[in-house]
Amino acid sequence: MLESVPRPEYPRPHFDRSAAWLPLNGAWDFSRNGETFAETIMVPFPWEHPASGIEAHWLGTAWYRRRIQRPPDWAGQRTILHFGAVHHTATISIGGTVVTTHTGGYLPFEADITAFLDSDGAAEVVVRVDAPADKRFIPHGKQRSLPRDDYDGCAFTPSSGIWQSVWLEPRPAAFVESLQLRPSVNLDAIEAVATIAGEGTVVFTVDGVSVEGPVATLPIPDPRLWSPEDPHLYAVTAVLTSAAGVDTVTGYTGLRRVEWHDAGLRLNGRPIFLRGVLDQGFWPEGGHAAPTDEALRRDLELARAAGFNLVRKHLKLEDPRWLHWADRLGILVWAEPPSTGRFTPEAVAPFEDVLGGMVARDGNHPSIIIWGAYNEEWGLDWDVPGDPAKQDAVRRAYRLLRSLDVSRPVMDNSGWAHVESDLVDWHYYDDDAASWARVTDRLTNTADDGFPVKLGPDLTVRKEIAAPGFDVTGKPFLNGEYGGGWTSVERGWHQRWQTQELRRHARTAGYIYTELYDIEHETVGVYTYDRRTKDLGGTVPSDVHAETTLIVDVTPQSPGCDVAVAPGAALTLPVRISHHGSVAVSGTLHWSLRSGGGTSGASVEAKPFLVTEPVAVTVTPSAAVDRLDLWLTDASGATLARAFVDLAS
Repeated sequence: MLESVPRPEYPRPHFDRSAAWLPLNGAWDFSRNGETFAETIMVPFPWEHPASGIEAHWLGTAWYRRRIQRPPDWAGQRTILHFGAVHHTATISIGGTVVTTHTGGYLPFEADITAFLDSDGAAEVVVRVDAPADKRFIPHGKQRSLPRDDYDGCAFTPSSGIWQSVWLEPRPAAFVESLQLRPSVNLDAIEAVATIAGEGTVVFTVDGVSVEGPVATLPIPDPRLWSPEDPHLYAVTAVLTSAAGVDTVTGYTGLRRVEWHDAGLRLNGRPIFLRGVLDQGFWPEGGHAAPTDEALRRDLELARAAGFNLVRKHLKLEDPRWLHWADRLGILVWAEPPSTGRFTPEAVAPFEDVLGGMVARDGNHPSIIIWGAYNEEWGLDWDVPGDPAKQDAVRRAYRLLRSLDVSRPVMDNSGWAHVESDLVDWHYYDDDAASWARVTDRLTNTADDGFPVKLGPDLTVRKEIAAPGFDVTGKPFLNGEYGGGWTSVERGWHQRWQTQELRRHARTAGYIYTELYDIEHETVGVYTYDRRTKDLGGTVPSDVHAETTLIVDVTPQSPGCDVAVAPGAALTLPVRISHHGSVAVSGTLHWSLRSGGGTSGASVEAKPFLVTEPVAVTVTPSAAVDRLDLWLTDASGATLARAFVDLAS
C-alpha cells in the first residue's frame, strides 16, 4: 500500500509525470560486503541515521537490493528508474550488468531499464554506493569529512547513500527531457523552452491557451504576479506527440521580477528588505533526508512564524519538494550548492558541475531570488585575496551562474573577499554588543571594509569585504550571517540587539540570522533540533524580525540588564522605528514599566525604508529590576511592533 511507503508523495512537482509512476521508497535489502544481504534499510534515509534502520558510521561502500515489477499497463513504453539524490557515487546494476553510474551526491539521475526487464517486466536492481570518508575534494557541504575539513567545527554527521526518493516512470521513446520556464521581461508572458529527446511536436498549454514549441512565448492576458503576499503559480503543460506516442509533462512557475542596484533589492518593482534565516537542511531522524513532506513544509512555516521572509538554504541542494512548498507558501529563497573543502582543479570541476545542475533543476522556482556560489572561501583554502587562481575560480563560478540565468542576482563568495558579484555581503560574529555595533557601523558606513574573523579556537584573522580590484559601488549591501551568545538566553539577547543594529542603517538591504534550528552540537538555533521553541529570555523572534520594528538607541550591557538605572532615577531612551512596508504608517508609540506607573505614548509616523528620528521615552523605575515594554499601534489600534528593555540597578 502506498500509505506504508515513506515519503510517498510524487518527488518532482516541478517536472510532473505523476499520471503514472511507481514509488520505490521503503524496505530494501542492505549489504556491507556486496554478497550477504542480511540487513534491511529504509529508503530514502542515509545509512548513518536512525530512520534508515542501519545507523552505520564511516561505512565507505554499501549495496542496496530490491526486486521491482513494472505495471502491466506500461508495456510498450520505456521504463525509467529515477533517483532524486545519492551520496556519493552510485552504480546501478541489473542481472549483473551495470546500467548506469552517477557521481555527485546532490543531483538527480535516471536510467532506462526497459531492456533489462524480464518478459514479465520484473528485475532485481542492485545499487552500489561509494561514500568516501575523505570528502574534502568533492561537493559535500556540512557533511563531516575524515581527514577533516578546515570548517570541521561546524560540520555534522554525514548523509551517505540514497537520501532522496527512488521511483519508476513510463514514457515513450521520444520524450520531453527538460522544461525551462521564465517570466517575460514585462511579466505578461512565460518564456518556455522544452528540450526534446527524439522527434515530435511540442505544444505548451497555460490557462487554457496553447502554443506550439519547443520554444515559445506563452501570453498571460491578465497576469497575477507571484509575491510573498500572493504566491500565485501558473501551471504549464508540455505535450510531445511523436510516432512513439504522447509524453505529457507539467511544470510551473510564477511571474515575478527581481532587480538589484545601489538602492537595494526590488521584487516586482517594489523595494524589499530581506529578513532571512540560515537553514542547513538536517533532521535528527534522517540527516539530509526529511522524515516527511510535512516536515519540509513545517520548516518553512516555522521560519515565517519567527518573522523571516527569506530562507538561505545553506550549502545544500534541498529536496525539490521543499522548494515546491516555498513557491506555494511565498517564502523567498537564497539557493546555493554544497561546498568542497580544499582547492584543486579536481575539486573545482565537480563544484562547477553542481552549479550548472542547480540552475537546471531549480531555475523554474519563483521563490528562488538569489543564486549563491562559494561561501567564506570554503573550498578555496581561505585565501582568495592572495591567490589569482582562486580569484579566477570565484569569477568563473559567478560568470557561469550569470550565463545560465540573467533573471536573478548572484552572490560570488558569501562572507568576504568578493571578486565579481551582483550582491555584497559580510559575515560577522561577536559576543560583545558594543564592538559588534561599532564594526557593523564601520563596515556599512565607511570605506574601511576589514573585520576580524575567528577561523578556529585560537585563530583570528582579518578579512576584507572586497578582494583586490573589486569595487562594491552600486551593489546591494547585506549581512550574510550573524548571531551571538552561548546559552539560549544569550542567543535571544544578541538576536534582539544585533538585529536592531542592522535595521538602523539605510544602506543595509537585508540580513541572514544564524540559524533556524539547532543541529547536533551546534545549538544556536531559534528552535531546537526537533523544532521546539526555546527559552530566549523573553525575546520573541517574530517581533525582532517583523516588517516593522523598534530600535532603541542604547548600547546594551548584558542579558537582564540592558540599561543600568537606580530605582527612582529618571531614564530617557531614544526610540526609532524601522518600517519596511509598502505604505507609511501613522500611529502611536506606547511604553510602560512592568512594575507599574501607567502607560504613556507619542504620535509617530514611519515612512517605508526610512528609519525615523528618535522619540524620547522617559520613565522612572521604582524597582531594582524592571522591564520597559514598548509597542507601536496604527490608527486602528492594531499592534505593528513590540520591543522591551530590561532595567536593573
